[in-house]
Amino acid sequence: MKVYVITHKPYKSKVRKNDIYSDLLVGAETNTTSLVSKDILKDNNGENISNKNKSFCELTGLYWMWKNSTEDIIGLEHYRRYLVKDKKTKELLDKNTIQKDLQSYDIILPQPLIYGGKLSAGKTAARYFGDCHDPLVWTLCRDIIADDYSDYLQDFDWFSYQLQGYCFNMFIANKNIIDEYCKWLFPILFDLESKIDISKYDSYNQRMFGFVSERLLNVWLHHNNLTIKEYPVYMTEEPNLFQKVKNRVGKLLN
Repeated sequence: MKVYVITHKPYKSKVRKNDIYSDLLVGAETNTTSLVSKDILKDNNGENISNKNKSFCELTGLYWMWKNSTEDIIGLEHYRRYLVKDKKTKELLDKNTIQKDLQSYDIILPQPLIYGGKLSAGKTAARYFGDCHDPLVWTLCRDIIADDYSDYLQDFDWFSYQLQGYCFNMFIANKNIIDEYCKWLFPILFDLESKIDISKYDSYNQRMFGFVSERLLNVWLHHNNLTIKEYPVYMTEEPNLFQKVKNRVGKLLN
């Protein structure tokens, strides 16, 4: 079992870690941080897409995990976001808890979030994506699924009207489940990459494929009818996540 903590820079964790958690440096192929020379896992070893990190974000870490990890159970968390048993104690999930959960559930995920936050409740997944990002990308993604994964089209359309969803590209599951997800996800993203000019976006939206994949996980989960164990997320640096997004969207609309 290994839970990979995705990072792109040195950090001081406020969460106690244990031996199942390992840092994974992403974007290591072009990253200039001091961690590049340190003896930690890096996403440019083995089969990788490390050089896509600017637009694929933590997904270069997920790709590395898919192609190179040999653990039976794998997870992805972030240097500033962790799955915890409860927000008061901020206690990370331990090996026994994870093993027990995966005896009854297919996958462990963060609790779903309402799109736009409670103050803006009522926005669908498609509307919220369009407000924060490029709505054309949502349409292109649907076209790819319609052409190449038509059995998922009904699930994509279902999710488009949902008012909440699983976010952050975080999970813990048996690796064979994640392998199946990656076999489906990355061809869609690579096709989408060939159809859009990422350079026309600001630095925030150049991380487009990370944002798209957050939504596609929900589509894949629904289609495959996976059973889900949910836990809260402890954010060490951004307690007002949706306020930050609202501020950004406000600037775009003004």
